[in-house]
Amino acid sequence: MTNTDHGTPCWYELTTSEGNLKQAGDFYGRILGWRIEDSGMEGFDYHLARSEGDMVAGLMVMPEDVAGMSPFWMVYFAVDDADRVAADARAAGASVHREPADILGTGRFAILADPQGAAFGILQPTPMTSSDDAPAFDQNKAGHGNWNELMSTDPEAGFTFYAGLFGWTKGDAMDMGEMGTYQLFRHKGVDIGGMMGLGDAPVPNWLPYFGVDGSVSERIDAIRAAGGIVHHGPVEVPGGAYIAVAQDPQNAWFAIVGPGK
Repeated sequence: MTNTDHGTPCWYELTTSEGNLKQAGDFYGRILGWRIEDSGMEGFDYHLARSEGDMVAGLMVMPEDVAGMSPFWMVYFAVDDADRVAADARAAGASVHREPADILGTGRFAILADPQGAAFGILQPTPMTSSDDAPAFDQNKAGHGNWNELMSTDPEAGFTFYAGLFGWTKGDAMDMGEMGTYQLFRHKGVDIGGMMGLGDAPVPNWLPYFGVDGSVSERIDAIRAAGGIVHHGPVEVPGGAYIAVAQDPQNAWFAIVGPGK
């Protein structure tokens, strides 16, 4: 996890069902080429995913206090002051599910839900000195976070909320017909995600897209062969890339994006 700019996506974390941590790691290793390793955290079974040496994601088992939840991916955004941002988010109508706390060697984090109910994390990273420290979000590297998509009951209010916290600005807006508008958002002039209405999603949520090399269709075949479900794709998106939206064998939603169909 890198010490990155305020408002940048900085970490992706899978929370999966009891007894399925290894199986989940094996699945994403097969689909995204990740190498999974134990974090070595004492008293906490937390696995780390690396893509060509870069640390890109964490995998953990659902905590007992929320054991009834379906497995899910959470997107974390870097902040310069976790306590201040959590307080600002609460004042803007957000819920704070886990108050700011320290993770040894990593930084200070909190878990929140925006005013419409979509969960996300914030992380104030510990300053790093290693030249090998690379961001989990990198649109130029396969196996890394590539895009971040919010589905919301009120995407316009959602944009106002996140812009206030992270300084994001609006990019292009695309008319999706009955599904409404797909609003791109930018961080420091670079499009890093999009916001849209709820669509078929049962609740507001953040959906991470991971980059892949080569054919998205081949990855779709691999997802199905490994026990996942593909709901959408391959579909071409502006810029010439292709996407697919899927669920892993434990039902966590994720998406992939690549240069070829």
